Amino acid sequence: MTTASGGSRDWSLLAPKMWTVLREGYGRTDLTADAIAGLTVAIVALPLAMAIAIASGTTPDKGLLTAIVAGFLISALGGSRFQIGGPTGAFIVVVYDVVQTYGYDGLVIATGMAGVMLVVAALAGFGTLVKYMPQPVITGFTAGIAVIIFTSQIKDFLGLDVDDMPADLLAKLEAIARHIDTISPATVAIGLLALATIIGLRRAFPKLPHLLIAVAVGAGLVALFGLPVDTIGSRFGGIPSSLPMPSVPEVSLARMSELLPSAFTIAFLAGVESLLSAVVADGMTGRRHRSNCELLAQGVANSASALFGGMPATGAIARTVTNIRSGGRTPVAGILHAVFILSFVLFLAPLASFVPLATLAAVLMVVAWNMSEMHRFRHLMRAPLGDRLVLLSTFGLTVAVDLTVAIEVGVVLASFLFMHRMAGAVRIEAQHELIEEDADDFAPRPGEMFVRRAELPPRTEVYQLRGPFFFGVVASLADVLQRLGGTPRVFILRMRRVPLIDATGAAALSDLVDTLARQGTTVVLSGVQEAPMRLLHQMGLNERAPAVLFAPDYQHALTLAEEIVGPAQARRTN
Repeated sequence: MTTASGGSRDWSLLAPKMWTVLREGYGRTDLTADAIAGLTVAIVALPLAMAIAIASGTTPDKGLLTAIVAGFLISALGGSRFQIGGPTGAFIVVVYDVVQTYGYDGLVIATGMAGVMLVVAALAGFGTLVKYMPQPVITGFTAGIAVIIFTSQIKDFLGLDVDDMPADLLAKLEAIARHIDTISPATVAIGLLALATIIGLRRAFPKLPHLLIAVAVGAGLVALFGLPVDTIGSRFGGIPSSLPMPSVPEVSLARMSELLPSAFTIAFLAGVESLLSAVVADGMTGRRHRSNCELLAQGVANSASALFGGMPATGAIARTVTNIRSGGRTPVAGILHAVFILSFVLFLAPLASFVPLATLAAVLMVVAWNMSEMHRFRHLMRAPLGDRLVLLSTFGLTVAVDLTVAIEVGVVLASFLFMHRMAGAVRIEAQHELIEEDADDFAPRPGEMFVRRAELPPRTEVYQLRGPFFFGVVASLADVLQRLGGTPRVFILRMRRVPLIDATGAAALSDLVDTLARQGTTVVLSGVQEAPMRLLHQMGLNERAPAVLFAPDYQHALTLAEEIVGPAQARRTN
């Protein structure tokens, strides 16, 4: 069998990382570290799961159920050692739309269908293709979702008396303006207190579980003083203290047909966000995830969540980062995080009745702000006009029209932009090759060794890029770090044969510089052509000195390396 890229399938890459961990040996020290991390993540996930479920138009217990069932399976079967799964903010828009249009049964069917799609994608080897999504598209729809989440929480944050809140953004803002006279001072006070608690604790005591503390403070005030605010108990009657039995909803061909677009959107979001989360975990730990195994786990987890009546789930970046920073070592941490949430449901569910909805609204407002990634959005706004057009189009369509439409249009625009750039690159490459041959008959030919290690200064590594460096090939740059035997003092990247680079490629180079800078390595970019250099300057990479230096050619790059670490051994012995 072959993969989507045409290569021969290695079925061992579908083996869960949990299996790898058990083969390596798992001891008491590992269990202690994973238990502490799992408890920490559960404390973070508990309020988020309930808040995301409520914002999605369903009940808080559905979010907890999803965190338990899907969170357990994503960690147990996934291709990342550190991935934490569960409901995420990215699904709020899609889930809300499906629930309002087709009912909760429709969401369960769409989630199950999405799970099957993800399993098929994993078996077909599509996991490596998902990473080719252009950065402006990802940032555009993520920022758009953040705006929708933020505005959807204004009603509960202000305690407005609105019976039927429209789903459309403009109509929603109009409804809020019409009912602004129904604002509840007590609700606003609880919401502002939650925001102040979250922001203040995160800045002053970043290791404390600020989300859970904010929720606990709000619930405590409501219980002690009987404040007239909406709570989980007053609106939903609390949450059950047990898990439901699995069941299969009634499914028909017509029903599946009308839910197919929603199922595809859920599968796409689950695949993209889970792999993005796994890549973030790889960057923080130096490990490598198995992309198709991760998709397989996401598929099984979403199918199981549907059987229990849960919501869509995927890898949660913030919770995964929390797991790593808390000392999590293996997938056992994610499994235990699900077990701890289950313990809360079984033994402490009545306490959730006192949680104010304004506090959960404040939690989601903070989540929306973090999702927006304003720093990345501003960074991409320095990119060329075409990349900015893709970014703003995806963002605008996500907010004003539909997430699926936004992604489709964004990808199409990015593809046309790439083809336009490639058409120009052919002419530039032809001219460059003619000049290069006339100027240097002794230049290394493709396929020859372009550097001899004896000529290199000590603790210096050299790599060479060839061809256009765009969003479809940036994943290969991550492999460079995996090939390094140790930590070099100087890393020379020869770019004489790179005729063009796009915003995603520039972002990948920026990430490479950051990663190596944390290890004390200086990056030297050698022979960068005029067009790529113009973009790198436009994106601010030249402002990152001394972490990155530029050399007009390879000989100057070696001179810079010698100034940093000393001359090559071969030259010292001559």
